Amino acid sequence: MSAHPLHNPPLAAGLTLAAAAFVAGTTLLAKALGTDALGPALHPLQISHGRFLFALLTILVFVAATRPKFTRPNVKLHVLRSGLGWGGVTLMFAAAAFIPLSDATAISFLNPVFCMMLAVPILGERVGPVRWAAALVALFGAAVLTRPGASTVEIGAFLALGAAMLFGAELIAIKRLSGGEAPVQILLINNIIGLCIATLAVLLVWAAPTPAQWAALAALGVLMAAAQACFVNAMARADASFVAPFFYAALVFAAFYDAAVFGVWPDMVSVIGAAVILAGAGLLAWREAGAKR
Repeated sequence: MSAHPLHNPPLAAGLTLAAAAFVAGTTLLAKALGTDALGPALHPLQISHGRFLFALLTILVFVAATRPKFTRPNVKLHVLRSGLGWGGVTLMFAAAAFIPLSDATAISFLNPVFCMMLAVPILGERVGPVRWAAALVALFGAAVLTRPGASTVEIGAFLALGAAMLFGAELIAIKRLSGGEAPVQILLINNIIGLCIATLAVLLVWAAPTPAQWAALAALGVLMAAAQACFVNAMARADASFVAPFFYAALVFAAFYDAAVFGVWPDMVSVIGAAVILAGAGLLAWREAGAKR
């Protein structure tokens, strides 16, 4: 996380692919922890607590080694961002226990759509017809993944949709923070506040994890911290419009992990829904890039 990294698109692409693999890995671990794969299923609040605990420990090691300079933080905005992020992560981990990882990951790609919608009343941004059309296409894809014609309601899909909404709102806060604070400072404060929130919440549902679950919780936190570091560095080395499409590889990684570990393969509904969401998100990313030229 150098202060002035050089423009390096190939490296940015590689870092983004690594971030996508790490993020998909966190959902895989969350699914294992939220089911009986590693012992009695843990509550999503406890999985979220482990994510923030071990991610913070990882970031503290980095901070101790590099000793970056910090500026005065916007505490209120950090609290808002961290609360939204904690809520989104918790819902995402809950969703992973109910639906295929590819479905949960695809729905999570709606977060820029919700960010765009919220930017209108909060940031006063103007949204044209192309961006609205892209948002509607992506939302239709999410509707497909809820499987409205099925005999049972896909609770996991709605949990993932709620996570995407909170992540979209979090992006608004991140946009404001990134204008005045360094990435490492934002990550550190986010994980400190997130851990405080998660610790209060987990007191209601705490259960002693098995040794395998402790290892999975630690791995989850480390992977999340690594994903954040890779993505932040990727964004610093190339334009966002170049980096964003590579992160869609998380969908491929999630599907591969789910098939390899749990034997769950995406069905035709999953493929169609994911394709529609990616089409809408891709159109939105293309339009955003064009608007900034």
